[in-house]
Amino acid sequence: MEPNAAAHDLAAQIRLAAMPAAVRHIYLVGIGGSAMTALAGMLTARGFRVSGSDLEVYEPAASLLSRLKVEVRKGFNPHNLQPRPDLAVIGNVVTAANPEAAAVLELKIPYLSMPETVRHFLLGGRRVLMVAGTHGKTTSSAMLAHVLADAGRDPAMLIGGMARDFGSNYRMGQGRDFVIEGDEYDSAFFDKRPKFLHYHPWGAILTVVEFDHADIYRDLEHVESAFRALVAQLDQTRRLVVCADDPRAMMVSEGARALRLTFGLRRGDFLAVDIRAGAPAARFAMVERGRRLEREFELPVGGRMNILNALGAYALLREAGLDVEEIARGLASFSGVARRQELIGEAAGVAVVDDFAHHPTAIRATLDAVAERFAGRRILAAFEPRSNTSRRRVFQDQFALAFDRAARVYLAPVYFKENDPLPAAQRLDTQELARAVSARGPAAYACARDAEVLDRMLGEARSGDVAVFMSNGPFGNLKDRFLAALKARAG
Repeated sequence: MEPNAAAHDLAAQIRLAAMPAAVRHIYLVGIGGSAMTALAGMLTARGFRVSGSDLEVYEPAASLLSRLKVEVRKGFNPHNLQPRPDLAVIGNVVTAANPEAAAVLELKIPYLSMPETVRHFLLGGRRVLMVAGTHGKTTSSAMLAHVLADAGRDPAMLIGGMARDFGSNYRMGQGRDFVIEGDEYDSAFFDKRPKFLHYHPWGAILTVVEFDHADIYRDLEHVESAFRALVAQLDQTRRLVVCADDPRAMMVSEGARALRLTFGLRRGDFLAVDIRAGAPAARFAMVERGRRLEREFELPVGGRMNILNALGAYALLREAGLDVEEIARGLASFSGVARRQELIGEAAGVAVVDDFAHHPTAIRATLDAVAERFAGRRILAAFEPRSNTSRRRVFQDQFALAFDRAARVYLAPVYFKENDPLPAAQRLDTQELARAVSARGPAAYACARDAEVLDRMLGEARSGDVAVFMSNGPFGNLKDRFLAALKARAG
């Protein structure tokens, strides 16, 4: 993650030069990831033949690829590369030891990383609006795209989750703007630069900077260096919108050549005041560059983190030329993103919420938002340590502080990954975590299996409760199984 920029640029130029003049068939190695699935959709819409492979493709990606008639082969095998594609796109979950990746190199099939492919085939001539930061990227990006679309600007979009307003994680708009989620994760085994360094945005939002991705970053300082590289990339013709409430975001953006604007709930050029964050929608007033606006803003997706997301989107959209009423109207009709505090149903008096949270800060923010939205109701929180960071002990102490809003906490076992089999000493200790959470008030259980999580929750759930399932993966489809059991109980 500390690449020589000149060497990487040269290597990228060599990869691009190896592509045939006419690319017709593009093969995606690791097609099941959210960004790769969106890329498959956009390339298909551009007229390319797209196929690919993965070990598993989960919903909603599987249905999307099926609708697109994209051929997906299960498992990685060199035979999958027949007929020979014109270009292979290798996802960042794919290692150099992957048999298909090895075959791509051996057969000298031209190849690119996912962000290289996006830049080369999709971003040319567009004004790129990007959201970066440890939290809030997907929701903020979806907000940007929805407000632009609502204002008639017809943006393109590529994000890491399903935007409910579009029913997809991508959009093939024909307008000037391309909204993209800028991930700090590395691009591929052969390109260790963060993805966001490939996109060269006209305008970028920087939400917060925290330690994450412990499999590729050594420590917080290492993470900060990636964001500093992004800030250094933006010249004086660009816009950088930074969360003033986050000291690290402010620190890494010091000395930015781009025009830096700030937003926050406590300070900033764009400030939310008079906040009412409960159900059915969040409402707040706006102070823009020291002047309080007359109109009130409404946001159907609640929680203070989402208000922060809206502030960042508002500030960048104002710079992009939208007026106050256009932005306010778009925010008021924003439907959110699937798996971000998503109410999937209610049965037997129990509301069931699905959320992508897997970082201590995100878990705390999610439970805060749920507590505000469902004021006075008891929260049952289930959490699966699945991400490459949450599976490790790095957040052992921080996770203990994240569940205070819950009455009951159900910890699933640490997810096992064959390509990253953590030694026991490096794994999050859920037994220890359950004791630490319980010492703070909530009753916490370290469960041996997903089925135990389900059984315990069903045994303790009562009318009036809110059950929240948090994982960055499918989590054994527990949310749907739980809701189905509640419906059966209700008769």
